[in-house]
Amino acid sequence: MSFVATGRFPDDKVPDDFGDLAPDLAVEVLSPHDRPRHALDKVGEYLEAGVRLIWVIDPRHGRAVVYRSLSDVREIGTNDALDGEDVIPGFHCALRDVLS
Repeated sequence: MSFVATGRFPDDKVPDDFGDLAPDLAVEVLSPHDRPRHALDKVGEYLEAGVRLIWVIDPRHGRAVVYRSLSDVREIGTNDALDGEDVIPGFHCALRDVLS
């Protein structure tokens, strides 16, 4: 899943294809068969493309990892909240609500 803030599309029109615009937020939900290295490679690609905030949600282990860069990484547990930070100001969602 991805999110692009209002005003980022030319003429405020959502394009028919993915275009060249990096989303503001990217969300990856891991399947039981995803390899950790594959997920980290995707995170690197997102960051390189200019994605500002990435949530990698791991339902199997009841956690999420939040990336702002490869050095600004934090893990949250089921009792913590996904936070939109400055990308989606005011957005907060308990991880347990996403996982249930």
